[in-house]
Amino acid sequence: MAGTSLPPAGGRLLADRGLSGRGLSGRVRGAFVLRHLARFVISLAVLLVASFAMIHLIPGDPVRASLGPAAPVELIAARRAALGLDQPVLSQLVSYVRNVLGGEFGTSFLSGEPVGEVIAARLPNTLVLALLATAVALLVAVPLGMWAGVRTENGRHRGTEATFTSATGAAVAVPEFLYSIALVTVFAIGLGWFPPAGKGGPESYVLPVLALAIAPAAMIARISRVETLRELGADYVRLARAKRLPAARLYVRHVLPNTLTATLTVGGLLLTGLIAGSVLVEYVFAWPGLGLRIVESITQKDYPVAQGVILVYGAIVLVVNLLVDLLLGVLDPTSALKES
Repeated sequence: MAGTSLPPAGGRLLADRGLSGRGLSGRVRGAFVLRHLARFVISLAVLLVASFAMIHLIPGDPVRASLGPAAPVELIAARRAALGLDQPVLSQLVSYVRNVLGGEFGTSFLSGEPVGEVIAARLPNTLVLALLATAVALLVAVPLGMWAGVRTENGRHRGTEATFTSATGAAVAVPEFLYSIALVTVFAIGLGWFPPAGKGGPESYVLPVLALAIAPAAMIARISRVETLRELGADYVRLARAKRLPAARLYVRHVLPNTLTATLTVGGLLLTGLIAGSVLVEYVFAWPGLGLRIVESITQKDYPVAQGVILVYGAIVLVVNLLVDLLLGVLDPTSALKES
């Protein structure tokens, strides 16, 4: 109906407090952005120091551990000098930070390749896998969660509620590498529908993406259902139903946007978790990403590569969290208001 005006949740709260969106876009919004940028910079500094300390916390001499006990003393000394490990710790830290900020992550112990080239070659494969899994999880989970919320509103359809909560709870509890093994066993080895390992055509993406997406999809579906139930109890929904607003319009145009704030927050966190969680999935599927490379570097004691990959993983987590926080500040101005 043309006369039915349903403000979003953020707009209702701002109106209750007597604040307008224009007021938020000034001082409060600027303080919100600056505060999150400051947290990002501090977290990045902590990450740099932690990644630098990694190689110094390894028991014994990391160079000898990587080259083996039979390596000549001259070779070990030359490698330590090349890595700057013969310098005072503070000088090493300053050089490390300067090199990282300049895009220089060191050189692989084993292959002699620059670590930056190793990361540049492998990072896109990991990011594509994580982004596809996030997209699949959101596209499946949000409609599923909304459907479950609408169907179980006011305690209706107890069987649907029990089945939904049990199935999604079990799906969340299973780790990604077990999904990987099960999918390979059933769909690659048993049925032969998909390749069991490696990166090839589009079909090679199906199993690793599914292995990464199942647990996040179950988690997002549970959150989407809870948010849908909360919105269905709001005054504007009762008003719309009293005015006989079509159900499809009510759910899609009004309920759905108001449930996306929590969903986007969890989606951003899950994306960072998927990037880190892809390590074992990539190992199972022999996927040529950073996850497989970090497993190889740790087992082979290639510490500069492990150090660089961990630093990149941490930086990605920080950047994604920053972008999600800023996006939520735009989509839901009340988040900026609450922080102020």
